[in-house]
Amino acid sequence: MTRFVVTGTDTGIGKTIFSAALAGALGVPYWKPIQSGLEEETDSEIVARLAGVSVRPEAYRLVTPASPHLAAEIDGVEIDPDALTPPDGALIVEGAGGVLVPVTRTLLYADLFARWRIPVIVCARTGLGTINHSLLTIEALKRRGVAIHGLAFLGEAMPDSEAIIAKLGGVRRLGRLPIVDPLTPEELAEAFAANFDSADFG
Repeated sequence: MTRFVVTGTDTGIGKTIFSAALAGALGVPYWKPIQSGLEEETDSEIVARLAGVSVRPEAYRLVTPASPHLAAEIDGVEIDPDALTPPDGALIVEGAGGVLVPVTRTLLYADLFARWRIPVIVCARTGLGTINHSLLTIEALKRRGVAIHGLAFLGEAMPDSEAIIAKLGGVRRLGRLPIVDPLTPEELAEAFAANFDSADFG
């Protein structure tokens, strides 16, 4: 059964676009446990538009665009970690920001990933600073015993950075999703198929 968590080395690096590409290529549902910020198109809406897969409802939809722990406090919502159990069946789960983003004042996303025991795909941008951010992310996950399925790079090709992160982190490189423009379902599907092997996600 295909079940992956997609996380990233930072916020705004494109992991929702990768999640859409992956969910679409594998034909499996998508789930975003917590959505912070509702004024713009949400991550679930982006995936539904780009991947055409079923989208599971978020456990929490927070109005304030901030880290979940703060957004919940501002919105007057108490996040119950037990409500963040992934739905059964094949699924692509997307976290928020990086692995050490607080879900509550006492719980990080990395702690949730360790609890879920679902393999994690780490999305890393290819720009300057990615080596440090990526290796710190890998280290934080490994310290918690989280299984890392592999690395998905996002952006322009940076062969040396991609290679050294995979080598020093002890994690395999799955591929690199280039900037897709125009960002349409068809163009995204073609870009994913050209740069990733679906067999690596079987």
